[in-house]
Amino acid sequence: MDFYQNDEQNLVRRLSSWVVDIVVALAFAWFCLHSFGTQVTVTGQSMVPLLNSGDVVLVNRLAYDLGKPDRMDVVVFEREDNKTNVKRVIGIPGDVVQIRDGILYVNDQRVEQTDGLDQVSLAGLAEDPIELGEKEYFLLGDNRDSSEDSRFANVGNVKEKQIMGKVWLRLFPFIDVKLIHSK
Repeated sequence: MDFYQNDEQNLVRRLSSWVVDIVVALAFAWFCLHSFGTQVTVTGQSMVPLLNSGDVVLVNRLAYDLGKPDRMDVVVFEREDNKTNVKRVIGIPGDVVQIRDGILYVNDQRVEQTDGLDQVSLAGLAEDPIELGEKEYFLLGDNRDSSEDSRFANVGNVKEKQIMGKVWLRLFPFIDVKLIHSK
């Protein structure tokens, strides 16, 4: 009985073990993504500069099964007309949102954001104070001048049950893959 293995057999065993580990890891990742996430293609320019039309993002559906949307989260929601949109959470339940003189206020506090995102040229419904009810959210696109969002009657305040999940990764275009963080 030979207690020694030749180097060629040892290398084959290590390589096959490595391939099996990679296949199992990929299968587990695919299962998690398919079970707890979804992929959405951004349409329109409402989230520029963060996201562009045609970008593909991954959405964590589990995030809001375990918690609630937080202010400044980027979320995907389903509108009453069954279209999906990507927007940013500005107001959460109990908040009062208003746009006065082109400035965004939440609970009478100016919302300070970079890249001029605190400036809003069209107040829409938010010209008057909007008090958010239980499980209601006020969403805006980052490109305030080109966004159909909670300022308009056809979207209005978004109910918690309409929010599908939190955007966490831009997957495509591959050259610009990055994690999406709240501001």
